[in-house]
Amino acid sequence: MIFLFGRKSKGDIIMDVVIYTVMILILLCTLFPFLNVLAVAFNESSDSIKGGVGILPREFTLDNFKELARFPDLLTGARISLLRTLIGTTASLLSTCILAYVLSRKDFMFQRFFTVIFLFTMYIDSGIIPHFMVIRTFGLNRNFMVYIIPGLISAYNLILVRSFIDQLPYSLQESAFLDGANDLVMFFKIVMPLCLPVIATVGLFYAVGQWNSWFDTHLYASTSKEITTLQYELMKVLQQSNAQSGGGIDQAARALQTKSVSPLSIRMAITVVTVMPIVAVYPFVQKYFVSGLTLGAVKS
Repeated sequence: MIFLFGRKSKGDIIMDVVIYTVMILILLCTLFPFLNVLAVAFNESSDSIKGGVGILPREFTLDNFKELARFPDLLTGARISLLRTLIGTTASLLSTCILAYVLSRKDFMFQRFFTVIFLFTMYIDSGIIPHFMVIRTFGLNRNFMVYIIPGLISAYNLILVRSFIDQLPYSLQESAFLDGANDLVMFFKIVMPLCLPVIATVGLFYAVGQWNSWFDTHLYASTSKEITTLQYELMKVLQQSNAQSGGGIDQAARALQTKSVSPLSIRMAITVVTVMPIVAVYPFVQKYFVSGLTLGAVKS
């Protein structure tokens, strides 16, 4: 008891027990859906239809994931999704940090003007049709760069990075300039290393957005299988698995039915494939996450 609660009064110990109990219950409520998804994904499909699968599979199998692997475009989609995530996240991070550094400079004449312009983009949206026309005008449809250029900079992430840079002592930059450093040296050797927490946070935002995106593929690259994405292909598999038997069902849906793989099992397997890469990355940036969001929020 002393190890758990230290030397505390009886009232404090009771309060700690209540708090720990509530937090454990919240933790269990939070973990159960994730564990249930894993259990159903690795459970035999016909057994899952009966219901009652908890946090462990009753009849362990990999058939649900083998069924997903039967679709040839998934491998291409996985490669393109990984490529767009790596390239898109790197390009977006570099562009966002450079622009945030420029907007944070006190000697930049149009600092306020461009900040307001970027803020407008957070509240005003042109809509899908004008956006599609712009993409087509620049020849980005059915082009890999349609995944990179249109969403290169997020105004929200830009404000996060700029707020973080603003809370850094400006005297560091002044001292570096006195020592002969130019803007490139200032940015890459002083500002960027100090902004590691917010860079990790914003990088996670960009990576999750790139990895989970499928609607841009649907709009601009649905007829180009060579640049299809994993999320788009998984969405098609999910639609096919939910299709009802009849004249309108396609070959892939018939294959799913003949294999007796239920839509529920396919959904859970797709969820695992979609979520696990991000879950695997998150622990490495978790220590930076809270500090990256909050360090620039309070001004002294």
